Amino acid sequence: MSAPAPAPALPAQLDPVNTRLLADVGGTNARFAWQAGPGAPITDVRVIPAAEHPRLQDAIRTYLDGLCRGTPQAVAIAIANPVTGDQIRMTNHHWSFSQSEVKDEFGFRTLRLLNDFTALALALPDLPAEDLVQVGGGPPQTGNAIGLVGAGTGLGVSGLLPDGRGGWVALEGEGGHVTLPASTPRERLVMDGLVRRYGHASAERVTSGQGLLDTFGLLCEADGVTTGQVVNAADVTAAALETGHAQALEALNMFCALLGSVAGNLALTLGARGGVYVGGGIVPRLGDWFHTSPFRERFETKGRFRSYLQTIPVWVITSRQSPALMGAARALDEHT
Repeated sequence: MSAPAPAPALPAQLDPVNTRLLADVGGTNARFAWQAGPGAPITDVRVIPAAEHPRLQDAIRTYLDGLCRGTPQAVAIAIANPVTGDQIRMTNHHWSFSQSEVKDEFGFRTLRLLNDFTALALALPDLPAEDLVQVGGGPPQTGNAIGLVGAGTGLGVSGLLPDGRGGWVALEGEGGHVTLPASTPRERLVMDGLVRRYGHASAERVTSGQGLLDTFGLLCEADGVTTGQVVNAADVTAAALETGHAQALEALNMFCALLGSVAGNLALTLGARGGVYVGGGIVPRLGDWFHTSPFRERFETKGRFRSYLQTIPVWVITSRQSPALMGAARALDEHT
């Protein structure tokens, strides 16, 4: 009897040795997804509230146990935190862990950690047009730097620089923590209040969910008005857009104005004539109102360089699925 013919090789995207776990971990939610291999679709996305698990590892195990597909070979985690060594301690959440210990605990062959906005930057060239809404400016200048900012639990900042070979280099920094300048007396009032409260008025202290809430509270305090039933950023937005609450509307306008200042600063710093993208969870929820906000005016208000900035397009990222998962997959492609 002749020996049985060898089984045909599986395509790379179906080969079990290429299975991947992708994650986008923020201060509020951890988003997990599965990828059967390089180039395969990103599937089985699940959002797990970070507060429901004492450790990142517990959230990972919850996802994998629910998926019932065993242990993936490669893992990429985009996390809202600087990645500067083995030990990770999140800025806006209590999770802390050792990369090597996570890898050993699960038996992952490859573990790649990167800043969440670095991952989002890696995804920018592949975002479809239907996931983008342009806010001012003209067409992008091909081959020029691209900027990225995004407000959510914190403020993420990144960008893409051309590598000279037709590809991109993603920036990994912490631009959300730069000192934020004030342009009006009311902004100065808020900055002074933030310095009293936190010791430093960073960009993130205003242009984030907690920042929006803090700004609202400081404006109410200055005007002798109670904050009422407003307890989170969503309440501030609702009070501003649904009931026209004066301090809530002022806080939301200030949030957009200062986000515009930050984005304009980034555009100038990088020479981002390839455009600036706005991600994060807050701005997409503002819908068409964002176009009427002070964002674009403050983006361009840079004195002699107003004309330079007027041509630079800004896009709001409206993707329903976290694009950072796509960037995490790209990071694995480059890592392996």
